[in-house]
Amino acid sequence: MSDPFSQPLVYFFGQGRADGTAAMKEILGGKGAGLAEMMNLGIPVPPGFTIAATLCTTYLETHQFPPRLRAQVETALQRLEAASGKVFGGAANPLLVSVRSGAAVSMPGMMETILNLGLNEDTVEGLCKLSGNPNFAYDSYRRFVQMYGSVVFDVPKRSFDALLEGRKKSHGAAQDIDLPPEELAALAREYKAVIKQVTGRDFPENPVDQLWGAVEAVFESWNTRRAIDYRKLHDIPDSMGTAVNIVAMVFGNTGDDSGTGVAFTRDPSTGEAKLYGEYLLNAQGEDVVSGARTPEPISRLKDRMPQAYGELDRVARTLERHFRDVQDLEFTIEHGKLFMLQTRRGQRSGHAAVRIACEMVDEGVISEEEAVARIPPNDLNQLLHPTIDGSAELDLLTTGLPASPGAASGTVVFHADEAEELGRKGTAVILVRRETSPEDFHGMVMAKAILTARGGMTSHAAVVARGMGKPCVAGAQDIEVDESENLFHVNGRAVKSGEWITVDGSSGRVYAGQSKLIPPELSGNFDRLMLWADKTRHLRVRVNADTPADAHRGRDFGAEGIGLCRTEHMFFEGERINAMREMILAQDPAGRTKALAKLLPMQRADFEGIFRAMEGYPVTIRLLDPPLHEFLPKEAPEIEALAKQMGKTVKEVHRIVELLSEVNPMLGLRGCRLGIMYPEITEMQARAIFEAACTVAARKGRVMPEVMIPLVAHVVEFRKQALIVRRVAEEVFRERQLTVPYLLGTMIELPRAALTADEIAREAQFFSFGTNDLTQTTWGLSRDDSGVFLPAYLEQNIIENDPFEVLDLPGVGKLISMAVELGRRTRQDLKVGICGEHGGEPGAVHFCEALRMNYVSCSPYRVPIARLSAAQAALAERGTMDRTRATV
Repeated sequence: MSDPFSQPLVYFFGQGRADGTAAMKEILGGKGAGLAEMMNLGIPVPPGFTIAATLCTTYLETHQFPPRLRAQVETALQRLEAASGKVFGGAANPLLVSVRSGAAVSMPGMMETILNLGLNEDTVEGLCKLSGNPNFAYDSYRRFVQMYGSVVFDVPKRSFDALLEGRKKSHGAAQDIDLPPEELAALAREYKAVIKQVTGRDFPENPVDQLWGAVEAVFESWNTRRAIDYRKLHDIPDSMGTAVNIVAMVFGNTGDDSGTGVAFTRDPSTGEAKLYGEYLLNAQGEDVVSGARTPEPISRLKDRMPQAYGELDRVARTLERHFRDVQDLEFTIEHGKLFMLQTRRGQRSGHAAVRIACEMVDEGVISEEEAVARIPPNDLNQLLHPTIDGSAELDLLTTGLPASPGAASGTVVFHADEAEELGRKGTAVILVRRETSPEDFHGMVMAKAILTARGGMTSHAAVVARGMGKPCVAGAQDIEVDESENLFHVNGRAVKSGEWITVDGSSGRVYAGQSKLIPPELSGNFDRLMLWADKTRHLRVRVNADTPADAHRGRDFGAEGIGLCRTEHMFFEGERINAMREMILAQDPAGRTKALAKLLPMQRADFEGIFRAMEGYPVTIRLLDPPLHEFLPKEAPEIEALAKQMGKTVKEVHRIVELLSEVNPMLGLRGCRLGIMYPEITEMQARAIFEAACTVAARKGRVMPEVMIPLVAHVVEFRKQALIVRRVAEEVFRERQLTVPYLLGTMIELPRAALTADEIAREAQFFSFGTNDLTQTTWGLSRDDSGVFLPAYLEQNIIENDPFEVLDLPGVGKLISMAVELGRRTRQDLKVGICGEHGGEPGAVHFCEALRMNYVSCSPYRVPIARLSAAQAALAERGTMDRTRATV
């Protein structure tokens, strides 16, 4: 085992070689590994060095650096001076550097960056003389002081923005770069005064002090709120940490023969195989992504700087071919010479991810299995987003850039905190900002869509929205956002907070009001990807469907049966609720049987439609589960109306409602307990199932019913209900002179059922794990009430995930594992699946694959995600996934 103290803490790259490679992302972070690999490939990269990510968490715990780090940084600075021909802190020929973050997993915009570090009152004069361009020198200086003040001293950016806007207004300057050098120099001095006023500390003039302050700030940015929120959203471990990259500055703000930009080797929204991105002349990188200026499309660079564009295109193709994946590039052009500042795996929309994977298979770059492995399953949600109904009457407000596809309607909010608060309450909101910044991330997570007045296709808003699959329109320059008044003006109209708008991120259009949205249709590349996934996976994927319409939708998405048909949902429609209430209010079995006879043909018709929709695939039907009081009214006027309708006194109905009410209905008279207390309910439902099955079978249809007895805790409960089901099945088969094969099983949703699964399996032919209720009963949590404190548990790191969203493998998972093992020990051919909402959660699907379950079942729109997750789980079992993810 290697001695950790013998491992370098600093890795240099320059003069055509690097200490690191692309394979060292855990140490160098994605950015550092990419810079090292580009240097080794002979691609033009400014020299620099990377401080290992492994130091980050140590520093955050101790707020101290190991003594040997300073010596290694000093050595790296000397090598950097030699490689650049400049001197760090030298007045005559100053070496300036950028200090940037970079974790092993890309977290765009979530951590800090500082540019032009090394400038002070002496070095700025040297830069001025050396470049012969005072505007460039002092523009770089005021940028550095502003960034350093915001990042290191935590001075609000608006404090600097107000001074800049004031200077621009007084001099009639449209853009920052239009200010004369003396104004830029004055701004730098004013910025320093603001820092002193806010913090009581002087701005550091010594470049070495500046550097260590920046390194500390980058490490500290790992624990900013936006970074923590991003890691939670994308399941990135807190222990990973960020590296720090110190790179010699190259300048895009030296004049019109210089510029900076961001490019993707393919369009990250559509997947089209062409160079895509934006650039700005006479600018630095922050200008492109901050939205402070609206950039030009990369295609125009071909006309402005054909040689630099040609080199960029060549580099882009080289990097994509080398890494065998789409690359997200940052570049600067200094006096016509191209320098690459970053390459990393390009974030892309779900639409683009599917197209790119399929086209790379066609190009022979990757295999079908690699294509399947590359698509994050939840990205398929983006292909399932609604679009605006073309027949709807639309009131166009404005048009911006189509930054992230999909459409959404919501009420306007102007502040991230408000978006988060309303979103958590279930309100659909659209976050509207001049431009977003990383501080807005928590609000963007909860918003249905984002609209910005500034910024381009690679702005913060665009990149973050695409990563989350949210619609976004950026750079809608006609709107004037007044966040203090909570409204925006556009073309003579005012739109206030709380008013509805619709954002179409595919077209860039923004409409007043709430538009009608229609679901998407899936075909083409999506079908190819799903075909490859289906060839790879072992797990079957079923749908949770309670109606024929749901069943058809599930089949359209590739479901191979129904894993959960909740019969109670059928009783709430129209006349059915009346018959159900008549049954509940009946005083004896005869009265209940009479009322249930009215429900029988309704249930039978529903089951016939579902069986036909499934075309011979298995259909698991859960017998009545919820407590009876859920079907009764609770308010006095409704109780009076029911009494009148049923010919009973209000007092009688009140008495029955009170009798059926429970302190804890989740653990009360429900599930199989209802069937035991009221066996006529089980009889009616069993008859409806088997009569429907025989009707479909008699018409040459294929049918495969699976009857599921819910909430079993003891094998005797199952046995008593199973006797009724089997008796009714034999009666129907004799009446119809037809036999239909069926299975009889149970839903495992109580810890006792899991612990005694070997006993239950002697009677049950299949287990379906109801992970929603099993989570509730294992944790002792109410899903309806735990929202009061679960957010605090997540915030305090008591739990890593909400157990109702991500299956709790150490607790609930252990019970499931035990039940599967016990059940199959008793019955080797026991069919096993899960049917809670976890059935579409990728981590749970991998867990089910590892247990060799037969199927997972989920809501219709989660079916494609489960199919892809199941294929990836099968690949992971074979070790393919790790190999296909070894890209930057």
